[in-house]
Amino acid sequence: MTKKIAVLPGDGIGPEVVAEAVKVLERLRRDFGLNIELETAPVGGTAYDQTGKPLPEATLKLAQTADAVLLGAVGGPQYDTLPRELRPEKALLGLRSELKLFANLRPAILYPQLASASTLRPEVVAGLDILIVRELTGDIYFGEPRGVRTLSNGEREGFNTMKYAEHEVERVARVAFDAARKRRKKVCSVEKANVLETSGLWREVVLKVAKDYSDVELSHMYVDNAAMQLVRAPKQFDVIVTGNIFGDILSDEAAMLTGSIGMLPSASLDANNKGMYEPIHGSAPDIAGKGIANPLATILSVAMMLRYTLNASALADRIEKAVSKVLDAGLRTGDIYTDGMKKVGTKEMGDAVAAAL
Repeated sequence: MTKKIAVLPGDGIGPEVVAEAVKVLERLRRDFGLNIELETAPVGGTAYDQTGKPLPEATLKLAQTADAVLLGAVGGPQYDTLPRELRPEKALLGLRSELKLFANLRPAILYPQLASASTLRPEVVAGLDILIVRELTGDIYFGEPRGVRTLSNGEREGFNTMKYAEHEVERVARVAFDAARKRRKKVCSVEKANVLETSGLWREVVLKVAKDYSDVELSHMYVDNAAMQLVRAPKQFDVIVTGNIFGDILSDEAAMLTGSIGMLPSASLDANNKGMYEPIHGSAPDIAGKGIANPLATILSVAMMLRYTLNASALADRIEKAVSKVLDAGLRTGDIYTDGMKKVGTKEMGDAVAAAL
């Protein structure tokens, strides 16, 4: 049965890195029998320029009817003066909400070839393999009421609402515990229960879910301590489960442990493992169009797509081994370059991975 993939290149370096990921998909279709159909649509600032909306109805419909979504990145400084509801980032939040993508999986894996590229000492990060499971459709990013209001003294005040319902916490906790069972059987729940009622409820629900996973070790950590521990002793973590805003921050921090944010893929899943797959690095407008962006995070996002949504784990393994082979050969984009390696551009790196398949 043919699987349909919605390809949403987006803004900035998005089209450049997505083109290399599509190149890998096309090679898998041609040489390894991957039965897929690709359809492209605009999203983010590009969609706003074309249609006046960051998430046009046609793009949303394509994403809803596809089996999986491959997303590049959205955003750029030229859109910062738009009303908030028209900014590119609203497309990202809209896709997550409309597709009910509540669980965001962000692996932070340090390839041994890149140990010297990390800003931490090699002995601190060597062998790093963390999975951050971030709740994606709740918390302060979606909570109501929100807005900016004028107080009685004439001063303006901005406000947002952090909140979680029990079922939202339970379902993402189960994703984390299920993932841990396939790894080292350790879950660390990160919140701020000492000062936030939302986090107090979060901890209660996670403790309740843990009773169904007696084979998995559960620990708790306040988010400020977790941020410190990620740079002090990151290998203590296996699976981290946390809320939307904390996960957003911690996963970017974890990215730098691996040498570059350009190496980190992600998967955003619904209850049936339909997913949206994207690199976590954003649109990087400062290097857009220069052909120097690292496409490996996007290519590795395709591997996650094959593993979680398309049930093609063997092909996912093949992509990951191809990436490792290319790194063994000394090829590096600028973000992971060290002396003695061969510096290549976006297209060269994509070509090398496709050839190494």
